Amino acid sequence: MVRVQSVYPDSLGSELGLAAGDELLSINGRKLNDFLDWEFLSADDRFILHVWTTSGEFIEYDVERPEGLPMGVVLEPPSVRRCANRCDFCFVDGNPDGLRQPLYIRDDDYRLSFRYGNFATLTNLKQHDIDRIIEYRLSPLYVSVHASDPVVRRRLLRNPLAPDVIDQLRLFGEAGIRCHTQVVLQPGLNDGDVLRQTLYELYSLDSIVLSVSVVPVGLTTYSKHELVREPTVEECRDAVAAIEACALRAKAERETHWAYGSDDLYIGAGLELPPAERYDEFEQLENGVGSVRFLQGQVADLAVDLEGMRIGVATGMAMNNLMPQVLSTVEQATGGSFELITIRNNLFGESVTSAGLLGGHDFMRALQEKGDLDLVLLPAESVNDSGQFLDDVTVEELIAAVPTEVRLSHNLADVLETVVPA
Repeated sequence: MVRVQSVYPDSLGSELGLAAGDELLSINGRKLNDFLDWEFLSADDRFILHVWTTSGEFIEYDVERPEGLPMGVVLEPPSVRRCANRCDFCFVDGNPDGLRQPLYIRDDDYRLSFRYGNFATLTNLKQHDIDRIIEYRLSPLYVSVHASDPVVRRRLLRNPLAPDVIDQLRLFGEAGIRCHTQVVLQPGLNDGDVLRQTLYELYSLDSIVLSVSVVPVGLTTYSKHELVREPTVEECRDAVAAIEACALRAKAERETHWAYGSDDLYIGAGLELPPAERYDEFEQLENGVGSVRFLQGQVADLAVDLEGMRIGVATGMAMNNLMPQVLSTVEQATGGSFELITIRNNLFGESVTSAGLLGGHDFMRALQEKGDLDLVLLPAESVNDSGQFLDDVTVEELIAAVPTEVRLSHNLADVLETVVPA
């Protein structure tokens, strides 16, 4: 059973009279368990829908779905599948006290992997989950592999029941399902020869694995530092060397680089970021792979005159040495003057340098004395869909507390294209 949250006007759902709170029970006799069932089963041209309305009425609809007319039904969010692992590097365990309760939920949900590109380990799948993935052909999935060796992987996940992920990927691949994969690098466990073996085995799956990224483990002040540490410069460089060797082979054999290191990995190695073409189609941008080069590409062709404007760009410490390259490109394209505002993380600790993990109070403190700027751009990924930062400060509260105009931006260009010089 799933419940309606809202219905768009001028939609088929609106024509049927569906309303918020209605329970959608089944389609063609098949019980509706979640949004996957609803979206796939309601995609037919004609189907029988059973509904229990908020007024207590049971209704059977014989639905004929005209081509191009959306159902227009928004469902209440599903309960999230919880993680069965206890990784030493789990970021949830590194959260400070006092955050919103959802931030303490360890999610590991294949449905969100398909829908949003969230990485899942696939360790909590039951047979009916496997059957659904294959029946609905949920492709691509985003899979946290970490290590192809089952023994090493079980140690990393602290889950002695974790199945062989290579076998899982092969099973799904035979059904036509493709995967993007990641390795979170925990030094001393899945680096070095283990990493090389993982890259080799994933590459051997051929077209089943679309890409693999390697990301260094990220720790907060509150993480389990007695159990896990961040990689050294030498360890990061060794990982980069393994990735580049694999990418060189993949480019020659498959015309794609296939293996990628996150920007953080190159920063940790003290190496220059690869050029934009090295990232192909930026398949793992949301995983911090190629973010700087992507931003440079977004702003290179800006057609807006910002001459005389002073604009601040607030971000985390990870971008301290990289963002100047982007802002130089922006200045050349627009004629504006840009100031980089790098912010230390007081919420999770200074070891956390990602802009998306900064709290609202961190931004407030940094922007209090920036009244001489015409505009400040904040990373949009630092707030949720409700406009709240991780420490529950709202965008409205931030705007009221700082002396300059503030806007959220995904890639700089999205806001700068609409700026009108004073």
